[in-house]
Amino acid sequence: MSSDDALRPFPSRSIETHSELTPDQAEEVLGLLAEAARVDGQQPVSEQGRLQLRGGTRAGVSHLLLHVGGELVGYAQLEDTDPVEAPAAELVVHPAHRGRGHGRALGSALLAASGKRLRVWAHGGHPAARHLAQVLGLTLFRELRQMRRSLDDLDLPEPVLPAGVTVRAFVPGKDDAAWLAVNAAAFAHHPEQGSLTQRDLDDRKAEQWFDPAGFFLAELRGELIGFHWTKEHAEEGLGEVYVLGVLPGRQGGGLGKALTAIGLRHLAGQRLPTAMLYVDADNKAAVSVYERLGFGTHETDLMYRSET
Repeated sequence: MSSDDALRPFPSRSIETHSELTPDQAEEVLGLLAEAARVDGQQPVSEQGRLQLRGGTRAGVSHLLLHVGGELVGYAQLEDTDPVEAPAAELVVHPAHRGRGHGRALGSALLAASGKRLRVWAHGGHPAARHLAQVLGLTLFRELRQMRRSLDDLDLPEPVLPAGVTVRAFVPGKDDAAWLAVNAAAFAHHPEQGSLTQRDLDDRKAEQWFDPAGFFLAELRGELIGFHWTKEHAEEGLGEVYVLGVLPGRQGGGLGKALTAIGLRHLAGQRLPTAMLYVDADNKAAVSVYERLGFGTHETDLMYRSET
């Protein structure tokens, strides 16, 4: 969520809602996001949100385009796919057009579209975004930490796998269904990750960064029981612990620790200087594990929600 300081009348301001974007509209939005990322130092919209800009209609996803005098100056995405939680949103205003009430206008449109049941991400947790959340009557709900550590001095012991467990690389097409099932089970408590579909997986496999050699699967007697999917951000010199999951019932035996080490050693072998990951701040056990592995908090994303 990226914001403004005050609400001022803008007779030429208009907000259009679309169930899908044309290729030209998607490119225009991506350009706005790129400029905001350049100025703010982090992406204003998540990877999932950026992937949902293209590829046609997606159930429960809508796009709000804010124009002033025919120029795109703001964008918001609303996703209403969780059967329990309120719809989730992300929004951004072009850096050159902030302080003119556009963020508040988008936020108000999101509240109206969601029936005032809304969750909104503020990536980076900037003061302007916190102010906008307050103006919209939203309260802090969730804190997601990005943690980092150097890979230059990585000194991890040889991973020790539980008895009978083997690790191999993901095979696109062959392993899709099994991975989606284990991912759903491992992240049943996590609305974004646990609800990934074949289409979501296909979107990621089509990205330039996708490399099955860095997608590790742990098997026991031919059954998939855990995984560590790494991701390379080559331009930023970052290697990411993208997703790491262990099947419920197979946790507590050291598999997660071993998979973490396997992935980090792989990223270090790619000559990437820094590793990163995301973890919920209230997941004290995971934060503690990552801190013992040398990770420290780099920045924080905040989620706000309405009270209704």
